[in-house]
Amino acid sequence: MSSGPAGVRVVSLVPSLSEAVAVTVPGALIGATDWCSRPPDLDVVRVGGTKNPAVDRIVRLAPDLVIANEEENREPDLTALREAGIEVLVTEVRAVPEAFRELARVLGACGARTRPRWLDEAEAAWARLPAPDRRTTAIVPIWRRPWMVLGRDTFAGDVLARLGVDNVYAHHADRYPRVPLPELRAAAPDLVVLPDEPYRFTADDGPEAFEGVPCALVDGRLLTWYGPSLAQAPGLLSAALRAAQQGAARVVTAPVDPPSDGSLTGTSAMPQPEE
Repeated sequence: MSSGPAGVRVVSLVPSLSEAVAVTVPGALIGATDWCSRPPDLDVVRVGGTKNPAVDRIVRLAPDLVIANEEENREPDLTALREAGIEVLVTEVRAVPEAFRELARVLGACGARTRPRWLDEAEAAWARLPAPDRRTTAIVPIWRRPWMVLGRDTFAGDVLARLGVDNVYAHHADRYPRVPLPELRAAAPDLVVLPDEPYRFTADDGPEAFEGVPCALVDGRLLTWYGPSLAQAPGLLSAALRAAQQGAARVVTAPVDPPSDGSLTGTSAMPQPEE
């Protein structure tokens, strides 16, 4: 898709939004965080982390717009950018329908003339999901040392719920609670979902803590990013979750290409405890 009004210069502080803008409005993105790993060939000025962006560097780039997320980025940084005279668009995404609305808003603000086909395909993919045959309970660790899991009101939790997987901690007071491992085991979930971000769980790092419980290692981009990956997320995640449950304690990884540099990609729908 070609860009809209000439001169729209954008800095993105959210990895999934960086991908969405780069593939939809070529040339609009001039800066992105160190965690913005998609598209693999993204060649823009790097402006630090999502939690510690180099505000002075962003100001020197003189963007027309900075796109951010209310959870991913910190308010003092966004306030500093506004005080420097830069417009900041802040997204809030805690459910799949909100992702589609916010993506359309962001892309429009970045100069997209029309709605991209990938966004229509993603929305259609989620709209045609069949009702699950049965519901499954799961815990979803996002960190260890200390153990942290998905809690209430999260985008990733909504993604799983729409696939028939109910987060055991969906009604916890915190959105990302710290829960001791013995308590996680005592919750007796049907399944443990282990994404590779923000903590990079692997076949050798994570499943051994939940002996006897099926574990599904999934690409965190499928679970937490709202962008072009939303189109393939329901099919690939469903297959991985189903295979893990059918294979007892097997570990199943969703077949999605990793970042070309093998680095940990930043998440767009949950905090990174460390950067």
